[in-house]
Amino acid sequence: MGDYYKKGLAAERLRACYDLAPPRTRQYLDAEIAYVLEKSSPHRKVLELGCGYGRILKRLAGRVGLLTGIDTSFSSLIMAKEYLSRGSPCHLALMQALFLGFPDHQFDLTLCLQNGISAFAVDRQALFREALRVTRSGGTMLFSSYSERFWKDRLEWFEIQSAHGLIGPLDYEATGNGQIVCQDGFRATTVDAEGFKALAAGINLEPVIFEIDQSSLFCEIRVP
Repeated sequence: MGDYYKKGLAAERLRACYDLAPPRTRQYLDAEIAYVLEKSSPHRKVLELGCGYGRILKRLAGRVGLLTGIDTSFSSLIMAKEYLSRGSPCHLALMQALFLGFPDHQFDLTLCLQNGISAFAVDRQALFREALRVTRSGGTMLFSSYSERFWKDRLEWFEIQSAHGLIGPLDYEATGNGQIVCQDGFRATTVDAEGFKALAAGINLEPVIFEIDQSSLFCEIRVP
């Protein structure tokens, strides 16, 4: 799935997915960002894993001390550079989330939002370890996935994306139980509360799991 977002669903096509979002999905997206903004302050160094065309970075710009975004899609990063040009400075880098080119303990807040933990299609435990490596003591790691209660609205959003040719036709026989599958190989899974707890246990830290807006499931980990 990583290559799907890197090549087929990047830059303008990725932005189109969000532009086409129905009202309930827009509410979900706004609620997720609103929570992250509560975690922001002018002195915090923030890293977003999988920043895409800069949708979340733009909302954080001017609210934090240092803002950095990484992505595997060069076209998305080019678009992000233009999208963020009128905001506060933001560092963008072509980089894989499992192999971050940053020294240890660099960031106060490390973000992996909007179900990036599933969309990246990487070893989730390794992703947690790498996020922990670059987050300083006293900092926070914040991951999110979809709430089970958002399934109907989430499915509607993906059906809209499919109808506009942004993803393939849905395979309804394989779709269900938190997983959306398309006939072109696209597959969107989720992480539930128990899954997040297991990942946190793998780095020997205690997570706080909570739901926002009956749409996002957050896993928040404070680094000791």
